[in-house]
Amino acid sequence: MRTAPRPTFAEWRAATDAASGASVAAHVEGDHVVLLHRWARAGAPTVVLVHGLGMGQQSFGMLRAQLSRSFDVVALDLPGFGQSPEPATSLPMVELADLVAAALASLVQTPAILVGHSMGAQIVAEVAARHPALVERVAFVSPTVNPAERSAWQQGLRMVQDLRNDPPIVIAVGARLYLRAGPRWYLRKLRTMLEHDLRTPLPHIVQPALVIRGDQDRVCPPDWAHEVVDALPDGALRTIEDCGHESIVTGADRLAAILEEFVG
Repeated sequence: MRTAPRPTFAEWRAATDAASGASVAAHVEGDHVVLLHRWARAGAPTVVLVHGLGMGQQSFGMLRAQLSRSFDVVALDLPGFGQSPEPATSLPMVELADLVAAALASLVQTPAILVGHSMGAQIVAEVAARHPALVERVAFVSPTVNPAERSAWQQGLRMVQDLRNDPPIVIAVGARLYLRAGPRWYLRKLRTMLEHDLRTPLPHIVQPALVIRGDQDRVCPPDWAHEVVDALPDGALRTIEDCGHESIVTGADRLAAILEEFVG
């Protein structure tokens, strides 16, 4: 039974188009470029949104629209995704986290609340563990990779199963952003994503941390979500009903409310 109305692709497009007023800054190291899109709100806490595999900052369009009412919001385009150009090589997650940390240190310059979705959770975990002065709090939305299913075919199967329960907006948004990244770069990044073990940085995250999953998420099952929480020194779990892996789209309003409560 559905607990909330499903958003439409038109609503996502409207939220994304409304983001055109953001300031954009680039952090460049060699051919690796991190683009930081910012919707500034003076005096408000800074929330940094880090997207998942194949996506870009546009995937946060509806969530960003909700959060920008209360927060100074920064959304990233990681190298090779969104509007960021594709580099020659895919950085391991630890090195990519160091790149993101350098971008935040030079362009945000304040301890921030980091929110990572899917693969983005792996990145923000490493940033929080390795560069704690940059991070006030951290939220993992549908974190990957479940160690019981650490292969491309298993992850692909879970994503297909997840999509079967999702509304058309998820397929429409995903297709648009995945095609922009292209299959070659997607597969390169997938390999480095699968090589990284999220469990390694978790015990070193001293900041308050929140794990959030949709109750229908097949990519981030309950046992894995609880394992992530248990490994965190100061972790908690929240569940969004009637959502799968892409709760940043299908449950943006409820996710925003959870994050606002978490920040306090």
